[in-house]
Amino acid sequence: MKTYHVDFFVNGEEYELDVPANKTAPVELYVDANKTMLTVLREELDLTGAKEGCGAGECGACAMIVDGVLINGCLMLAPEMDGKHFETVEGFADEKGNLSPIQQSFIDHAALQCGYCTPGFIVSATALLRENPHPTRDEIVHYMSGNLCRCTGYKRIIEAIEDAAERMNGGAK
Repeated sequence: MKTYHVDFFVNGEEYELDVPANKTAPVELYVDANKTMLTVLREELDLTGAKEGCGAGECGACAMIVDGVLINGCLMLAPEMDGKHFETVEGFADEKGNLSPIQQSFIDHAALQCGYCTPGFIVSATALLRENPHPTRDEIVHYMSGNLCRCTGYKRIIEAIEDAAERMNGGAK
């Protein structure tokens, strides 16, 4: 039986999976080839920060950073994970458990309600501020347009990202 061996890293830790090349493989021994990367991280690695909202890459609830690029986890299949480095919201706090400036800013600004979409917003904001440490409000709004929140307006989320950018830049705008 042919399988694909998949080696990948999540938040700095290495993982290995075997993915069957066809549906005749015993499912209990392998990760099914049609599982998404989001499902693998949630079900196999118990990293449940990223959520499945739409399953079509439209809502941003499953946002994560892969090899430095923001992606939607619901769109990548398990075999595509090979050799990649994933960052999830679980990896943003430091080794002492201190939250990242973005995570802390979301709390300080109450930029959440039910919290379902919050990890995706935090991951997306992290990617934005890595690409552009000094974004304008319009740039923040544009970049975050791939994330949907059904509970709140986006005002506090935008303010939290602006504040995080300022904190990360030593108070400079």
